[in-house]
Amino acid sequence: MQPPEPALPDDAQACNTQGNTWLQANRVADAIKAYDRAIALQADYLDPHFNRGNALLRLGRKAEALTAFERAIALAPGLALAHYNRATVLEGMGREQESMDSYRQVLCIEPGHVQAQFNLGCLHLRRKAYGEAVACMDRVLALEPRLAQAHNNRGNALLKSRHLLEAVASFDQALALQPQYADALVNRGNARLQRKEHAQAFADLDRAIRLNPDQAQSRQLMGTLLRDSKRHEEALQEFQRAWRCNPGQPGLLTDILGAKTAVCDWHNIGAGIDRLGQAVAQRQPGVSPFSVAVLCDDPALQLQAARNFVAADYPENPLLGPVAPRADGGRIRVGYYSADFHHHATAILMAELFELHDRERFEWFAFSFGPDSQDAMHARVRQAFDHFLDVRDRSDEAVARLSRELGIDIAVDLKGFTQDTRFGIFSYRCAPVQVSYLGYPGTTGADYIDYAIADKVVLPPQARCHFSEKVVYLPHSYQVNDSKRRIADRAFTREALGLPATGFVFCCFNNNYKILPQMLDGWGRILHAVEDSVLWLLEDNPAVSRNLLREAQARGIAPQRLVFAQRMPLDEHLARHRLADLFLDTLPCNAHTTASDALWAGLPVLTCAGQSFASRVAASLLHAVGLPELVTETQGAYEARAIALARDAGQLDALRSRLHAQAPASPLFDARRFARDLEAAYVVMHARAVQGLPPEAFKV
Repeated sequence: MQPPEPALPDDAQACNTQGNTWLQANRVADAIKAYDRAIALQADYLDPHFNRGNALLRLGRKAEALTAFERAIALAPGLALAHYNRATVLEGMGREQESMDSYRQVLCIEPGHVQAQFNLGCLHLRRKAYGEAVACMDRVLALEPRLAQAHNNRGNALLKSRHLLEAVASFDQALALQPQYADALVNRGNARLQRKEHAQAFADLDRAIRLNPDQAQSRQLMGTLLRDSKRHEEALQEFQRAWRCNPGQPGLLTDILGAKTAVCDWHNIGAGIDRLGQAVAQRQPGVSPFSVAVLCDDPALQLQAARNFVAADYPENPLLGPVAPRADGGRIRVGYYSADFHHHATAILMAELFELHDRERFEWFAFSFGPDSQDAMHARVRQAFDHFLDVRDRSDEAVARLSRELGIDIAVDLKGFTQDTRFGIFSYRCAPVQVSYLGYPGTTGADYIDYAIADKVVLPPQARCHFSEKVVYLPHSYQVNDSKRRIADRAFTREALGLPATGFVFCCFNNNYKILPQMLDGWGRILHAVEDSVLWLLEDNPAVSRNLLREAQARGIAPQRLVFAQRMPLDEHLARHRLADLFLDTLPCNAHTTASDALWAGLPVLTCAGQSFASRVAASLLHAVGLPELVTETQGAYEARAIALARDAGQLDALRSRLHAQAPASPLFDARRFARDLEAAYVVMHARAVQGLPPEAFKV
């Protein structure tokens, strides 16, 4: 038998009281009936409307609860608690803007309402309005200075907006109040990691993991720290532990793939790359466009990955408003933005360009957010600019403001989505013209980046549809080179470098992450076809040689056929190229600086051109140095050409002789000619902006 319906009095106040009693006893459905009866008896009675909303919330009936609170507000517009409850319901329904408006209404009625202020700040933080989030948390802390969560949230907003020193100070406050606060430890570890304070970051993250071993973010950050410290195997283990905690953690898939390829651990690598493509198609958060660019020779997928990443992490920020072009007739002010103004591939390529830039028509600025390295390259690059600005400790917004104050006409991003990027600077529109160049081998997918620098080999005109930027075509290779790169006089012997005394030496000094299973498959077929040949590879970490030797053995390649080279100073590295016979390039990510190193050292490079920018760089260099016949279009042709050259010493000697004769005067190594071409491009970009014309593709 069903229990009898509860009897309700004919008095509205009594019904409301009965409803409260039943609600307290968790008889929620009965409580709602009592409130309904009270409202039926007295429609303008405030309390049952308000209480009914609370009861409906317990049952998860959010839309009805919202209606109840809105009726309460209609009866008592000054009831802060009703506005607060309405705000929380709206927040739970994902209607964030309306929720924020309700929290603001609470604060108009009751300025000291700490929870409304706190919740409003959390919503600002979620919506990436970091300045507003900090202001809200400041108001919370003025009322409740010992609220650790507010200190942590304040620090988080500062961290996200790259006010790293201030962020650390806020996390310090949170931890002083709550020493076991794992989230604050993770966040402080993250801030210290971004500041390259690795020992302190390790201490914070290690402690956070001990407090909460199942939190994916702390393990992911620990993996990042280990990766940055070149401890790739340990990094992979930490990323895999994070995956077991939460496989949906943003960025974790590309972290794992990056760590696996760094040590040439190919277990399930094909499935991982397939999953990467699926993640891009599904617009999953945190998928690094760089990983897609180097692992997937699919320009359309690369564009989608970049667009996804920008929309999630670097959306256009209108905070600073539009920036008008300067038209004062003075020198054009060009800024280069990078973390790599030191001994890094970018500076190695660009140093002479910086020195040769025209000072009469242009004024040159460097915005450096990398380490304060005191190496010789840093000193050389620093001296080459009219203005060298260390902006490491400035937020993205602050750097954008500084750029505007300095009147930068053209801002050139040399990082894209590579390590230590500060792409957020460009989301604020730091100059009237914004350009992507050199550092990132693909499209940024950002509508606020106006131009990308390319050439017609690395980015054929029919492939422009896969770039969000307008493409500027230089007449020769897009890649600049430094003709002052010194090659050491040191004469290496084969024996000293672990090479056999006789036999053909294939080499590939590309970063290990560019070597994928299908590449070793092809190299294995080449080695089998060319007796007594060896393959000379860079060993970036000890795990690489172990894994590649195992993989080679599985392909029937004897261990002695692989020889591993350690890193050494650049001039000596260039000199040891003399002992190699042919450089074998990788696909889908080609040799970039390593290809120009080999060509500068006089070593022919054989490449297979793919579909995407990253897979066509070596082809661009070979055309510019006058050796287009070393560009193949298929894997089969690549292998056949390598075998043919190894078997025909005369043909290879002729190629080497041509390279020695042509390279020094070729467009690839003529930095002065390149400077004039690039400056001509800058003039056109600036002129279009001054005339109010939109960016458009053009060739120099």
